[in-house]
Amino acid sequence: MCGIVGGIAERNISDILIEGLKRLEYRGYDSAGLALINNKNILRERRVGKVINLEEAAKEQHLNGHIGIAHTRWATHGKPTETNAHPHISGKVAVVHNGIIENYVEIKSELEQLGYIFVSQTDSEVVAHLIAEAMKTHPTLFNAVQSIVPRLKGAFALGIVHADHPEDLIAVREGSPLVIGVGIGEHFISSDQLALLPITNRFIYLEEGDIAHLTRTSVEIFKNHGKERIERPTKELDATVSHASKGEYKHFMLKEIYEQPEAIQQTIAQALNDNALRDDFLSDAVTSFQNIDQIQIIACGTSYHAGMIAKYWAEQLIDLPCQVEIASEFRYRSPVIIDRTLYVCISQSGETADTLAALRDTQKRAKDKGLNISTMAICNVPTSSMVRETDHHLLTLAGPEIGVASTKAFTTQLSALMLLLLKIGQVKKRLAESQLTEIVASLWHCPKVILDTLQHNAEILRLSELFVEKQHCLFLGRGTNYPIALEGALKLKEISYIHAEGYAAGELKHGPLALVDNEMPVVILAPKDDMLDKLKSNMEEVQARGGELFVFADEHSGIANKERQHVVDIPTVNPWLAPIIYSIPVQLLSYHVAVLRGTDVDQPRNLAKSVTVE
Repeated sequence: MCGIVGGIAERNISDILIEGLKRLEYRGYDSAGLALINNKNILRERRVGKVINLEEAAKEQHLNGHIGIAHTRWATHGKPTETNAHPHISGKVAVVHNGIIENYVEIKSELEQLGYIFVSQTDSEVVAHLIAEAMKTHPTLFNAVQSIVPRLKGAFALGIVHADHPEDLIAVREGSPLVIGVGIGEHFISSDQLALLPITNRFIYLEEGDIAHLTRTSVEIFKNHGKERIERPTKELDATVSHASKGEYKHFMLKEIYEQPEAIQQTIAQALNDNALRDDFLSDAVTSFQNIDQIQIIACGTSYHAGMIAKYWAEQLIDLPCQVEIASEFRYRSPVIIDRTLYVCISQSGETADTLAALRDTQKRAKDKGLNISTMAICNVPTSSMVRETDHHLLTLAGPEIGVASTKAFTTQLSALMLLLLKIGQVKKRLAESQLTEIVASLWHCPKVILDTLQHNAEILRLSELFVEKQHCLFLGRGTNYPIALEGALKLKEISYIHAEGYAAGELKHGPLALVDNEMPVVILAPKDDMLDKLKSNMEEVQARGGELFVFADEHSGIANKERQHVVDIPTVNPWLAPIIYSIPVQLLSYHVAVLRGTDVDQPRNLAKSVTVE
């Protein structure tokens, strides 16, 4: 969601902070700001809209300073206005904040009685006033912050500076990610290490409840809200991931669609050797897999759709019960925690707030009841909270995904989930060797099939022109392609703003058929599998009501172009892996429709890449 960058150095850091914000633009935001300390004064600029607006304002004002904080805001409390933008100031205190302060109304009332005047509609401003009040009775900025953090309820990350303490940068992590960038004679903070990679590749990852005190020459970290000094390890990242560029592509989303063959190749290569699973693949989890009787998948959004497909695979391929739930529902409905269950959390960032909270709650409740469960993260970020806090993890080697609408992260999640289930099936002896060999061979072939599917891009572009004036759309699929119908609808609605719904095709006559008329485009996913004949019957139902069909069909399906039925032939693929391949045309369709409608494809309105708040 929001992005934090801060630093303390011997050099002017204004440009460093703004460059960091630019690298966080992919997360989604609606305003930006920065505050620098210069001669014991706070110099602040804030602007609505893109970071470039802030950059121009900072240059006009010739802002400079050796210590400062900056922020991109995604509105939660209060409209996207300059007044609501961060940093927030109270006297000589400046604060940037990611997350939500759940009890801010109570704190705000108390502070107003003390005479503090609130100028924004945000929950974040209470933090600045609380620290300003605490400075009246505490000798250092660190002590003041340490005293107020226990009062805050919710999930938050904070960056704090004070005009009278120009040698101190304070950082707080409680439920929202924050990382320290380690330099020589300078140190930085950010909500994402990608913002800092141009200036350092050495990082310290703060844990829950950590408060860090940074100076130019030192980093001190205290856990339990500042009560106990602790050493956190410094890790080096590969500098090659530092730069994300669109290259020859118009948008990151299109670039990432075309990166899927390579991303899947890298993801499966960590697990496969010729036509078999590598002996060392998930070797640390073998005992856990031997002791499970079922799987519970927890995820949000696109990751939830990946989990839905994994449920089909688990039950049909290795005969293992599998449940899938949306994390925001799972964490609040007090689900029964079942012994001998593998809890799989899926998240691109590994910081998704609801999924992370569901994981932690499940771990705590299982421990309290003495239950034998295992936890696993399917994640794209090896340094994320989810990877660190689960028993086991399987990385999706997709590389940085900048576009808000997930593409390569989704298909690599599917690839990783299939690898996971093959390993479990092998360990539990629920998978015939011939079937394992067949699927592994098909996985190796998958990148080539995607490349062949991408050859239909121009054809899909032509079809997308027929969607530009539409206001509604249905996506239909059966079996493992029902979740792809959901995913296709999600993609179309989130970047083109066309209302779209995905349905299991067998449900058509149970309600959605009432929506079908001459103005309703209906997208059909038609791989050559056991459900194809039934799907053809569903297509007849749509055409009988005047609906216009857009069919992504197996090249040997027997489905042909005719009046109001547009067919794109998709290369034949092993039915188990059809969901991966059929993701590609719906991604391209959504992308081209959005471009033709003139929307902001990479940063759609109201959405953020990493959803680190509820």
